[in-house]
Amino acid sequence: MPVNIPDKLPAYEVLTSEKIFVMRHSRAVRQDIRPLHIGLLNLMPLKMETEVHILRLLSNTPLQVEIDLLHTASYQSRHTPESHLTDFYTTFEAIREKNYDGFIITGAPVEQMEFEDVAYWKELTEIIDWTKSHVTSTLYICWAAQAGLYYNYKVPKYPLDRKMFGIFQHSVLDPTVALVRGFDDLFLAPHSRHTEIRRDDILARPELLLVSESDEAGVFMAMNRSGREIFVTGHVEYEPLTLKEEYMRDKKRGLIIEPPEDYFPSGDESRHPVVRWRSHANLLFSNWLNYYVYQMTPYRLEEIH
Repeated sequence: MPVNIPDKLPAYEVLTSEKIFVMRHSRAVRQDIRPLHIGLLNLMPLKMETEVHILRLLSNTPLQVEIDLLHTASYQSRHTPESHLTDFYTTFEAIREKNYDGFIITGAPVEQMEFEDVAYWKELTEIIDWTKSHVTSTLYICWAAQAGLYYNYKVPKYPLDRKMFGIFQHSVLDPTVALVRGFDDLFLAPHSRHTEIRRDDILARPELLLVSESDEAGVFMAMNRSGREIFVTGHVEYEPLTLKEEYMRDKKRGLIIEPPEDYFPSGDESRHPVVRWRSHANLLFSNWLNYYVYQMTPYRLEEIH
């Protein structure tokens, strides 16, 4: 089944050009099926690019998925056209009475700030509290994973000496966990962050389960044992050139930045990166949708509590 998106969302053209099965809302409403309702709180500056990244992964499932796009009301994006936000996005205030089968909160380039200093922190914590009674399972990505672990479980973040930047190898700690069902014992995934969370802080909380980690990149996946909260510290949704674009952007700004690790073939920045994380990215999202959303959510959304 496809992912159901607004009729004129620009991501539709990108995804259909890749032969990804997406369905315009006007067609989806004529199907006699109860789709999964997923909310996406997009905290990234380039929201249109992030939409494509996430929608691409949500589409690779036999389930029909309906998306609501949200942005913060307490902070106005400077990198996404206002017309796009007006046409396709809503705010928490408009959906606070709704229930969702699943909810996704993206990363944001604010990890070097204290959580409480982020402009929309109060609004984000209100949304996190709301998900506990209105959402079957919430997926937190990168900075959002750090924010969710900090707010819900007092798990701190720590500054890194240098940016964790590149493609890193990870291990599966328990292959019986449904989130990593079908994963290889070792797999690759991108990271792009200046801070980290540490395994000892995860293991100190009996409510949490450490699912995957990396010798180099540290904690990768953790979750609440109920499956209602999934925390992923990397960016499995990234496209082939996303790390390159971030690297060139930082170089242009005059920042001290090393090339993404294990990313450019033979370390040659002129060569096109080879994608080696796509299959596990699709599997991660499929497993989340299947085992923690579809298999757990009630048929009647109002019964979520």
